[in-house]
Amino acid sequence: MHKKISFNSKGLKLKGNLFYPNNYSDKQKYPAIIVSGSWTTVKEQMAGLYASKLSKNGFITLAFDFSHYGESEGEPRFFERPKLKKEDIKNAVTFLSKQKTVDTNKIGVLGICAGAMYTLMAAAEDNQISSVVTIASWLHDEEVVKLFYGGETGVRSKIKAAKNAKIKYAITGEVEYIPTISETDESAAMFGSYDYYLNPKRGAIKEWSNDKFAVASWEDWLTTNPMPYAEKIKTPTLMIHSDGAVLPDYTKKFYNTIPTHNKQLIWMDTDLESPFHQFSFYDQEPEVNKAIEYASQWYKKHMN
Repeated sequence: MHKKISFNSKGLKLKGNLFYPNNYSDKQKYPAIIVSGSWTTVKEQMAGLYASKLSKNGFITLAFDFSHYGESEGEPRFFERPKLKKEDIKNAVTFLSKQKTVDTNKIGVLGICAGAMYTLMAAAEDNQISSVVTIASWLHDEEVVKLFYGGETGVRSKIKAAKNAKIKYAITGEVEYIPTISETDESAAMFGSYDYYLNPKRGAIKEWSNDKFAVASWEDWLTTNPMPYAEKIKTPTLMIHSDGAVLPDYTKKFYNTIPTHNKQLIWMDTDLESPFHQFSFYDQEPEVNKAIEYASQWYKKHMN
């Protein structure tokens, strides 16, 4: 059972789906979890899948569209802004805390891929968050982005293009876009044969745009560094990852920097090379169901 909801974040109306546990009663209070998916994605992709499954384990869960994406407000469209997404999560926490059937002392967050980055950044700043789970986390810094985006020259070029795109938008209202993913266009935000984003039976759904990534996004994306947030996290934190997911050493580095002893790192086995196991965590039953099992156990133990 779920219903459509909306809440405000930094002056924008964001829309989401609120999922309820089996045998839900409006006379009870439940622990709640906010689920965030990877960059560029919408609530109907991995966030909605995890939210639906977690709700069956006794949680009220929320999957929502971030600012500039999906059914939520924000111009220009398809504009990736990690620090704003961090604020969106914090405002989602505030929204849940006002629901009469939510136990305000038991609000957790879960992030998948880049959603883990936004989620950890929010948890470092919001004391209302009582527990964190990350799955196949994407966590980068200024050195890592060079590996993925054409070295120092490529990163500098993308940031310059973003600055110019922002100026153009401010003057003319025109938005410059590149494809979100492509197997042939190297300018795409994601260039490669990544089946999750290319397959209509997986992530290439009608609610998501595979052909629009705002060029203006590059500056915000490439200059965001989540790593310093690690030392500010006091919240119980579970991180689930594998050698076949993205940037495994950075997940270990982030985990080791978190100062609380109330943390756990679960490393899942795989024969897949990095980054291809990453996409299994998005929608494949063995990985998703195991992650849900670990996450549910973690929340029930640590949200109090």
